[in-house]
Amino acid sequence: MARITLDHIRHAYGPKPSTDKDYALKEVHHEWDDGGAYALLGPSGCGKTTLLNIISGLLTPSEGKILFDGTDVTHLPTEKRNIAQVFQFPVIYDTMTVYDNLAFPLRNRRLPEAEVDKRVRDILSMIDLSDWAGRKAQGLTADQKQKISLGRGLVRSDVNAILFDEPLTVIDPHMKWVLRSQLKRLHRRSGFTMVYVTHDQTEALTFADKVVVMYEGEIVQIGTPVELFERPRHTFVGYFIGSPGMNFLPAALAGSIITVGHQQIALAHRPEIAPDAKLELGIRPEFVKLSREGMPISISKVEDVGRQKIVRASFQGHPLAAVVPEDTEIPADPRVAFEPAALNLYANSWRVETGARP
Repeated sequence: MARITLDHIRHAYGPKPSTDKDYALKEVHHEWDDGGAYALLGPSGCGKTTLLNIISGLLTPSEGKILFDGTDVTHLPTEKRNIAQVFQFPVIYDTMTVYDNLAFPLRNRRLPEAEVDKRVRDILSMIDLSDWAGRKAQGLTADQKQKISLGRGLVRSDVNAILFDEPLTVIDPHMKWVLRSQLKRLHRRSGFTMVYVTHDQTEALTFADKVVVMYEGEIVQIGTPVELFERPRHTFVGYFIGSPGMNFLPAALAGSIITVGHQQIALAHRPEIAPDAKLELGIRPEFVKLSREGMPISISKVEDVGRQKIVRASFQGHPLAAVVPEDTEIPADPRVAFEPAALNLYANSWRVETGARP
């Protein structure tokens, strides 16, 4: 296991980068704890796979250094970093049995055969392939092959880190849930440093202790699932995390009073904001309360999604979503109230402190 330090890392795929736009990965300067479980979350093209490949050694950063436990590994090849990597699509040996695919990296390190057998059978049980141990990998389905690839990444006990690049893409939905749960249990038991790349917020939030949210080549927030949900540091995090995402309402500020359209909302104290900043008020749909009193809205649609309803409405000419229990009665003259502690204020897309939280 290793503590991973990203020391002012930047990367550009073209020669002689001169502006931020030239960099696929803008400056990243963070330290990830030994034994932590991290997810790199963001849309396609945001830089998460570039960052993972720099950690693994498949890419050398244009600028900066990467350290494992304080040792500079920036220019070390992948095989010298002692990491395991699981890719989006399965990479296995078709002519070998399932058992031998998992045993291969252990036998390469000349482990005693009794230890090889114990490790392999533990992993076979975890990925639910014990009954397939003697089968050649060539005839297996895509999701079975990916489970072998996952297992081979997990079978070693001496790695600095295990890196996962969207490993569950070809796995069926139920098995995704099973494998995520098993990976989480294995992490707690083994203490491996794990870095998991995904564009799926459910995968990230259920797997990781800390989620690293990336947007347009930079890290915009690192936090626990609760922190990302309740206090998104950037409007992208609020939009990307949650279903539906956070409501954002164009706003104006006078002292400690926020104005949206003709409605005024009081904050706990006056925030410090540049006079020309673009302001938005953020509120999660879960904290928008329907009532017969409060601020008027116009409802356009009600979506029944099982145990709750999503109310789509217009508030002062801007879209607003509210999530309410399924048995909630929709008033004929609907109004809303915002939970004060759940208000977030953004200036030029970045969250500012409003003092609204206890």
